[in-house]
Amino acid sequence: MTPTLLNKFGTGLAEHTGGSGFDNPPIESQATFRAIMMALAEPGSIRDIPRTSAVAPGLSPAMTALVLTLADFETKVWFDDGAASRAASYARFHTGAPIVDVKAEAAFAVVTKARMMPRLADFAQGTLDYPDRSTTIIVEVERLGLSGEYSLCGPGLAAERRLDVAPLPATFVEDWAVNRSAYPRGVDIFFCCGTFVAALPRSTHLQREKD
Repeated sequence: MTPTLLNKFGTGLAEHTGGSGFDNPPIESQATFRAIMMALAEPGSIRDIPRTSAVAPGLSPAMTALVLTLADFETKVWFDDGAASRAASYARFHTGAPIVDVKAEAAFAVVTKARMMPRLADFAQGTLDYPDRSTTIIVEVERLGLSGEYSLCGPGLAAERRLDVAPLPATFVEDWAVNRSAYPRGVDIFFCCGTFVAALPRSTHLQREKD
């Protein structure tokens, strides 16, 4: 885990259109935060988010828990369905987070259509002095498992790790290589599927098997 990630996540824990929040916010947000930190410490590992009753319209349990835990009234959030979406209204109601239309203004981005995820360079990249001012992207995927076509290596990995994640845009590996080359600047990504989450910090090298 990098200091920039700790600095960013350490600061944060409209109209309501349905869905429920945490029954016990302190307990559930702390459990989710621990799972997030464990995922970041071991890139590509898959963590099960502790069971929660929180339900956001159109979001998986894992993505709902991450939004409730990471967003607050000081963190701007971008949604791929736009500010008028039910998921955006849910986040605004339960966390107070400002919903923005400009990707580069967002501290967190919620991508529910992984195959159409925007180019990573469209989001805030941070600066050399303040690399934590980049966007963290939370992506909903249809498949998340081990022993897949992606290989990961880098900080937090004693050996190469395989990851199965889909769908992703055709340009993702290329975009990620550019993102990693800008370290310590660049975005970080969480992949969510069901109750599971995996992290891809900006320091991680990623390659597709057939590339």
